[in-house]
Amino acid sequence: MTSASPFSAARYIKEIGRGVNGARALPREDAQALFDAMLAGRVSDIELGAVLMAYRIKGEAPHELAGMLEAAHAHCQPLAAPADKPVVVIPSYNGARKQPNLVPLLALLLARDGVPTLVHGVRAFAGRVTSLELFEALGVPLASSTQAAQDQLAASSHPLAVLPIDVLSPAISTLLDKRSIIGLRNSSHTIVKMLQPVGQHTPGEALRLYSYTHPEYRETLTDYFSHEPANVLLGRGTEGEVVADARRSTRIDWMHDGHQQTMIDPVTGSIGDVPELPPGTDVAATAAWIRQVLDGAAPVPAPIATQVETIKECLKQATRVAWASPV
Repeated sequence: MTSASPFSAARYIKEIGRGVNGARALPREDAQALFDAMLAGRVSDIELGAVLMAYRIKGEAPHELAGMLEAAHAHCQPLAAPADKPVVVIPSYNGARKQPNLVPLLALLLARDGVPTLVHGVRAFAGRVTSLELFEALGVPLASSTQAAQDQLAASSHPLAVLPIDVLSPAISTLLDKRSIIGLRNSSHTIVKMLQPVGQHTPGEALRLYSYTHPEYRETLTDYFSHEPANVLLGRGTEGEVVADARRSTRIDWMHDGHQQTMIDPVTGSIGDVPELPPGTDVAATAAWIRQVLDGAAPVPAPIATQVETIKECLKQATRVAWASPV
């Protein structure tokens, strides 16, 4: 806890803590105020635990997510947008359990093509291989500050920045860490993947990638991104990460300007030529395989190659002027 003035959460808990059938969603402004207080360390431990568990049971309504995201952006360290190109923002918070984590491959392929790419995520996740661990194994340094990250994004060649969440937002990182105490994920795990941390947080400054694990959650996200200013590619991903599954083609939708556009149609079953992949839990083997692909010694898996081209096509269609509207 900090020395900031205490924030009483009782009246909010009374609304959201009535169980699956009795709980009510907070107005957007209240959700923003509550989440801001949580991030500022103004909510007592017992009230914080109650809020986290209440939302775990109730789930967040789309307008509550909007309020929470606005609060979260206010607790991110400033990160200026490149002057001439939007940034592709890749959240990475799940890591690999079985399949190899190929987020670094996706990011490196985009950066190699001159696409400014920002990956933000956790450094470590017990029992899983994180993207940041793989970037370090590949010799890609982690940004030590948001200034360093924006300098890397402004590079004329290979514009890639890898930013740990504890650097981008220590406050959000602290909420994420509550998982190790409670044993369950909380609202911050949803919000952190929705961050648009670049510039003024507008759709014109960044194309965000977002993935879902459970099909029913796709409906919540579609509802949210349909009613909020968005420039988002939404897909199933791999084990909670946004990179396309190397073994099969899955649907990817582009949410923008209140519209939903299917960029990749789903294909039932595996792709025709399934690549031989390294063990998902082996950092060295995964890094070595990614190097082989980047060097041309092994082909880029077709679903990931398609994802890269889709991202570039979306960037081509969307201009900064067309998307510039505040979140």
